[in-house]
Amino acid sequence: MFSKILIANRGEIACRVIRTARKMGIATVAVYSDADKDALHVEMADEAVRIGPPPVAESYLLIDRIIEACRETSAEAVHPGYGFLSENAKFAEALDAAGIAFIGPPTNAIEAMGDKIESKKVADAAGVSTVPGYLGVIEDSEQAVRIAEDIGYPVMIKASAGGGGKGMRVAYDAKEVTEGFTRSKSEARSSFGDDRVFVEKFIENPRHVEIQVLGDKHGNVVYLGERECSIQRRNQKVVEEAPSPLLDPATRKAMGEQSVALAKAVGYFSAGTVEFVAGQDKSFYFLEMNTRLQVEHPVTELVTGIDLVEQMIRVAAGEPLPFAQDDIVLDGWAIESRVYAEDPYRNFLPSIGRLVRLQAPQEGTDDEGLTVRVDTGVQEGGEISMFYDPMIAKLVTHGPDRESAIRHMSKALDSYYIDGIQQNIPFLSALMDHPRWIAGNLSTGFISEEYPDGFHPRDPDRQAERVICAVAACVDHLQNSRRRSITGQMTVGGYRFPSRRVVRLDGREVMLSVSGEFPDFSVAFAADEDGSAVRVHSHWVPGMAVWAGTIDGEQVSVQVRPTLTGYSLAHRGVALKADVFTEREAELAALMPEKTPPDTSRMLLCPMPGLVVSIAVEEGQEVKAGETLAVVEAMKMENVLRAERDGVVSRIHAQPGASLAVDAVIMEFE
Repeated sequence: MFSKILIANRGEIACRVIRTARKMGIATVAVYSDADKDALHVEMADEAVRIGPPPVAESYLLIDRIIEACRETSAEAVHPGYGFLSENAKFAEALDAAGIAFIGPPTNAIEAMGDKIESKKVADAAGVSTVPGYLGVIEDSEQAVRIAEDIGYPVMIKASAGGGGKGMRVAYDAKEVTEGFTRSKSEARSSFGDDRVFVEKFIENPRHVEIQVLGDKHGNVVYLGERECSIQRRNQKVVEEAPSPLLDPATRKAMGEQSVALAKAVGYFSAGTVEFVAGQDKSFYFLEMNTRLQVEHPVTELVTGIDLVEQMIRVAAGEPLPFAQDDIVLDGWAIESRVYAEDPYRNFLPSIGRLVRLQAPQEGTDDEGLTVRVDTGVQEGGEISMFYDPMIAKLVTHGPDRESAIRHMSKALDSYYIDGIQQNIPFLSALMDHPRWIAGNLSTGFISEEYPDGFHPRDPDRQAERVICAVAACVDHLQNSRRRSITGQMTVGGYRFPSRRVVRLDGREVMLSVSGEFPDFSVAFAADEDGSAVRVHSHWVPGMAVWAGTIDGEQVSVQVRPTLTGYSLAHRGVALKADVFTEREAELAALMPEKTPPDTSRMLLCPMPGLVVSIAVEEGQEVKAGETLAVVEAMKMENVLRAERDGVVSRIHAQPGASLAVDAVIMEFE
């Protein structure tokens, strides 16, 4: 077994590998760019080596620098994580030439399976079902259009060396093929250093189901069940689960056996994932094989009890798998939510900045057998950089069945508190309550179909509104009680602070009364004519980010952010500003004027912090609605900004190469 390994990656996956290596008694070496010098993975590792400036092409993609770091630290093996150099055959070959073990598959498998064009040819020869498409390298957009028309729309344009949604576009006509081809090649070049793309038939209303395989150097290969990864946005997975609500045992066995056959055809060992597009009728077609550890591997680990990182390390050291196919048993259900630094209310645009406050849910297994796991690479006070992927963490829950895993995920999301940047927790919370998600009626078009106009603040139902009002009233009651106790206010002459409150929610007023002493309170809603009261119990004290307790015996978590006249509260995907007043305060507050935001309708604002790739218009040019105005790159994704209406460009404020903050003015219109 190795005594020291280097992790050629960063962030969450680097921390994940370090945890397992530490458990195995193996020393670890982290590598970092200048942007990551204070990152969590650097702090966790036993040693750390600087490898270059922030851009990945000048740091994490430098093979020679990684090998040099191994020599500096006497690291015997390298775990590549996912992304970056994880599926780069030249990297594996260079390590081998340097006498350093690669914790991954053999180079011939990386070359055959890591190249999506070649992998389809191998899969077809191995008898694996494949999607119709053109497997050759496409030279230009005109050829791409001809191929797309031969296959039939819609088509998927994909980077041959791609992954993680980078370099992928769906096209429904020739114009979209032309633009998608250009964008896919550009993203592929910047993300993977390989701009080859191919075109295949896009299966409508499909599901994305993948099989985890694991092999050793002694010819043993097993499959560890499947993962459903259909909840995607822009081809980027958002929520994954294991097992899939679609599959039955017979389909699972057929997909698993095809995956093993494909792995054996290329002499595969280590962890790998065979991805399929599946029809609602349980038909399935091979998409690609990822010759690395997948982002969503934790759900497989929780339902099988197998540490995939540990097995990868042991396989690389020459050990045989300690189990056979018949030993693999799927236990319960696991769900993973990817917590991203992005604004769900602004079409999920990236958000960068400092994590001013970060409080993750408590990890572990409770008395009911429900588990919470948080895989993260950031910590409070850290920074989300524009140079890398926007993932903050992977929040994973496990329960005896799908319903309990979903319910536990909802509670965990309510307890995940992040301040300083925008994040997608409101969307993830709303998704967990979505009837279609709960029913397991999924497809890769789920998000675009259910949120065609983007994600908007969720309207509270009666129960959510009552929870938020009750918590706001109790928090206000507790804080006011403490203030009066400290200052002695309103105690002269037996004066009692009024118990009646007005909670104002987005213009609506809820009348209620609150009474009781810490930690038990009673909230009576004026609308309840029977005079019944809600029983509230919580040990929340001022300063806590999350209010946790029971309301009428039900466990509830609510995020609490103080505002000038109340609190901003978030619960189950519902985020509301709750102003809490006495009746007299409410009368006076109604007389206060409201500020109106400035008019920016005649400006193109940068929707996220990023780098201006190109400006497609000139000053004085007439533009039509839908016409491309600029392209901005953020977190390795290129975003096309289009005109919302017809107009004339009066002034351009930004030029290609400029780094812009969110809401920076790119251009103005007459």
